[in-house]
Amino acid sequence: MTFFYKHITKLLSVIFILVFALSAFSCKNKSENNIVIDFWGMGSEGEILKQLVPEFERRNPGIKVNVQMIPWTAAQEKLISAFAADNLPDLFQLGNTWVPQFAELGAIINLNSFISKSDVIKKEYYFPGIWDTNIIFNKVFGIPWYIDTRILFYRKDVLEKAGFNQPPKTWDELYTLSKRIRNNANGEDKYAIYLPTNEWSPFIIFGLQNGSTILKDSNAYADFSGAKFKEAFKYLIKFHKENLAPIGISQVTSVYQSFAQEYFSMYISGPWNIVEFKKWMKGDLADKWGTAPLPGRYTYPGVSTAGGSSLVMSRNSIHKEAAWKFIEYLSETKTQLQFYNLVNDLPAVKSVWEEKTFKDDPYIKAFYEQFLHVVPTPKIPEWEQIVFAKVQQYAEEAARGSITEDEALKRLDADVNTILEKRRWVIKNKPVNN
Repeated sequence: MTFFYKHITKLLSVIFILVFALSAFSCKNKSENNIVIDFWGMGSEGEILKQLVPEFERRNPGIKVNVQMIPWTAAQEKLISAFAADNLPDLFQLGNTWVPQFAELGAIINLNSFISKSDVIKKEYYFPGIWDTNIIFNKVFGIPWYIDTRILFYRKDVLEKAGFNQPPKTWDELYTLSKRIRNNANGEDKYAIYLPTNEWSPFIIFGLQNGSTILKDSNAYADFSGAKFKEAFKYLIKFHKENLAPIGISQVTSVYQSFAQEYFSMYISGPWNIVEFKKWMKGDLADKWGTAPLPGRYTYPGVSTAGGSSLVMSRNSIHKEAAWKFIEYLSETKTQLQFYNLVNDLPAVKSVWEEKTFKDDPYIKAFYEQFLHVVPTPKIPEWEQIVFAKVQQYAEEAARGSITEDEALKRLDADVNTILEKRRWVIKNKPVNN
C-alpha cells in the first residue's frame, strides 16, 4: 500500500503541475491576444480619462486601453519626438489649433471613411464652427472631444447703474457702456473692461468679427495691416488709451478679486472661469454677475473663436478599428456627460446640452449660444507662434503708446511674414497633380 500510495501521490502531483501549466499558458495566450490601444491625453483630462476606461473594456472584451497622461507644457515636444521616432500612440488628444500641424506632417489619418459608417459620430451632431476646426482640405482629421470659446463675463449691478439692463450687443454699445462705467467711478481707480494684452483672443476675435481673414494668399502672408483688422485693432486699443481698460498685465494681480471689487466689470474669457468666479462671487455678490455671448460689430451675437481639444488617430496605428471604437465611446452622449461631471470641460456633442445640468445653469447657457457663432482661426502649423509670440507683443506696445497702431500692425505683418517664409516656399514648390 505504501508503494502504491507513493506512486499515486507522485502521479497526481504531475497531473496537477501539467493542469496548472496548461491553465497558465492558456491565460497567457488570452492576455497576449488582447488588442491594446495606447492613448495619450493631456493634463488633467488625460488622468481623469482613466476612470472611463473600465466601462469601455467591459463592453469590448479583448480590447484594452492604456492611457498615459502628458503635461500640456511638454505635450507638443513629446508628440513631435514620438512622431520622429515613429512611436506615436494609436490615439491622442490635440488642441484643435494643433491639428493642422500634425495633419501636414502626415502623422494622423483622414477619418472620413470611419465617419461615413458611424451611427455615433456625424457632422450634424456637433457645432459647425467646432467641427470645422478639424477639416483640412475637405478631410476630417479629428473628432471634437471637449470644446471652449470666449464669451463676456460681466457685473450685472454695475451695468444697471450705467443704464444697461442687458449686456452690450454691439461694439457701439460696448464702448458707450464702458464710458458710462468709467464716468460713474467718480475718479476712483476703476475700469470698465479688462483687455489684457498678454491674451491674444480678443484682438483676433474682434478682427474676425469685422470680417478680417487675419492672413491672406492661402495663409501665406499676414493681413494685420488690412483695413478690417486695423479697424478692429484700433477699436480695442482705444479702450486702453481712454482709460476704459487697465493697461498691460501688471495692474491686475488677481482677475477674480479685481472682478469682485469692481476694479473692472467686464472680462472676455472661457468656461474654465465659471468655477473660479463662483468661488469669489459669493454671499451678496452671488447674483450680481452673469455671462453673455460677445457683442458683434453690427449683429448679435458676434462671432468668437472655436477652441477645445480633438481626438486623432496615428497613421501608424495597427489597431485602427479598435481605436475608432474608443473614439465612438468617448463621443457617446452618456460618456460625454460623465466626462463633464468629472472635469468640467464642456461637451462637444450637442445632444448633451439638452441635459438638465446645462439647461439649469445660467452661466453655461451663454456658451451654448456662442458655440452657434464660432469660427476657426487660420489652420496653419505656425498659428500659435504667431499669436503668442507676435500679436501679444505688438498689442502691448500699442496699448502703452510706445508705437502707433499703424506702426504696430506694420511690424506685426513683417514678423509674421518671416514666420510664414517656409510656408510660402512649400506652396511654391508643391508638385502639381496631373
